[in-house]
Amino acid sequence: MRAGWSLLLLAALAAGCVSRTTLEPAPTPPGWAEDLDRDRRERDLLFSRDPDSPIPPPLRASFQGLEHWPADPSWRFEGTIERYPDPPRFTIVTTAGVDRPCEKVGWISFATRGGTGVLQVYRLLDQPPGSEDEGLFLPFQDATTGRESYPAGRYVDLLGPPGGPYLLDFNRAYNPLCAYGSPDRYRCPVSPAENRLPFPVPAGERGWHRPVSAPGG
Repeated sequence: MRAGWSLLLLAALAAGCVSRTTLEPAPTPPGWAEDLDRDRRERDLLFSRDPDSPIPPPLRASFQGLEHWPADPSWRFEGTIERYPDPPRFTIVTTAGVDRPCEKVGWISFATRGGTGVLQVYRLLDQPPGSEDEGLFLPFQDATTGRESYPAGRYVDLLGPPGGPYLLDFNRAYNPLCAYGSPDRYRCPVSPAENRLPFPVPAGERGWHRPVSAPGG
C-alpha cells in the first residue's frame, strides 16, 4: 500500500496537481559566481594535467576546457528528500552495458520557469558502506540531453549534513567520466528514463566535443 501511495503522489506531482515542492529557491551567497568560475577553471586544469584525467592522453594537449552554461542563480535549490520507508532496489544500466545494484532513496521536486521537476534520488549499492547519506546519487536527463549535453545524461550532487537540508545547484551539474573519450575505463550509470525532465536545464556542464584528429593522426 505504501508503494502504491508513493506512485500516486509522484504521478500527481508530475501532472502539476500537487503544489508543494521538497526544494525551494536557495539564496545566493556573496562571491558565489566567482567561486563557481574558480572551481571550473581548477577542474579544467585537472583534466588537462592530471595523470588520471578522463581525457585520453593523445587529446590532452589540444584540450581547451569544458563547456558550461553561464552561471544562473535561479537553478539553485535547497530543501529535503522525501524518503521511501522501504527503499526499492533495482539494477541501473551503465554506458558499458553492465548492470549495477542500486536503490531508490527517495525523491525531490522543485519549481522552475519550465514547470515542476521531479527526480528520484538513488544510492549505488556496490560502493563502500558509509553513513546514511553517503553515496546519494542524482543522475538526470532534460530537454538538452543528446543535443547540447551528454546523451547518457548528467549528474548533480546533493550537498548538506546527514538528513538535510540539502543544496542542489544545477550550475555544478557534470558529465559522467565516460563522456570524455575513454568509455572503456568507466562504468557510468545511464540516467534512468524516470529521471528525464520535460524542460531544458541550461545550467552546468554542456557536451564535450572530442577534437577532430589532424590529417594523418
